[in-house]
Amino acid sequence: MDVDTRLLRYFSAVAEDGSVTRAAERLYVSQPALTKQIKQLESLLGVRLFIRSKAGMTLTDAGRALAARAPVVTAEWDRALRETRTASSRAARVLRVGFIASAANEATQAIVAAYTKRRPGWRIEMRQASWSTPAAGLVEGEVDVALLRLPFPGQEKFRVEVLLSEPRYVALPAAHRLAGQERISFRDLWDEPVVAAPAETGAWRDYWLARDERDGREVRIGAVTDQPDEWLSAIANGYGIALAPESAARFYARPGVTYRPVDGVSPSQVALAWAVADDANPVVRDFVEVCLAVLSLDPSETAGEVGGPGDAAFG
Repeated sequence: MDVDTRLLRYFSAVAEDGSVTRAAERLYVSQPALTKQIKQLESLLGVRLFIRSKAGMTLTDAGRALAARAPVVTAEWDRALRETRTASSRAARVLRVGFIASAANEATQAIVAAYTKRRPGWRIEMRQASWSTPAAGLVEGEVDVALLRLPFPGQEKFRVEVLLSEPRYVALPAAHRLAGQERISFRDLWDEPVVAAPAETGAWRDYWLARDERDGREVRIGAVTDQPDEWLSAIANGYGIALAPESAARFYARPGVTYRPVDGVSPSQVALAWAVADDANPVVRDFVEVCLAVLSLDPSETAGEVGGPGDAAFG
């Protein structure tokens, strides 16, 4: 019998937390999706793994037996996968970098140029992820390092280095009643419909809805998208507003969408993340050092190094 390792990861999270709600938040998936996956695993194995009650999820004898072994299985699989892909990348002299749109902003070209100068003959392979995969392939071992917006799923298991922080803006339909204001109070947006990431992204979605900064006010979802073009179209067509990093106003400017600064909402942090096992990997370490060096420069120095600002494809 073959069991998807994702099911084992989901099971382990619920077993550790004793709660579908807490595990769903940690995994960045919706509660109904997580419940469905646990039931699927029980069906595949033909055993009951949890006793469900108002108090939470209690492991059965069968569940305890699996909980003792599942983390070892998934950890070994992760290690095998990472080592296999790393060996392939080294042979091809390629560093795989996952990223979420606009992650490194105008520093992109300087980072790429500095890295290729440090490692002649090496190539950076950029892998853009949709908003439905906010860890950009890092958790699955599909990339060596990733430039991400915090928070991201599985964050506590990786090395994370914050590179920069920027204010969150609001993207509005150009004809919106507040579009003419220079700055907008977040409180004035609480009743507006919002263009949101998919529900299965869990806490990632909640962060961009600023759910914790609404004094308990419910969020109205006007549309759901996981790609920048769809997101922009939904806003331009009046289905809702959306919070976005300040850099989105530069990289995703388009007719029909207006960006404005927002007061009363926390800033967005951009970070570089990599596996703990790669601390001693010189290829990854060089990239980390290059990112930190480039982001420590004055923006005018960074632009001067590469002959001009930004590549929106990477950041």
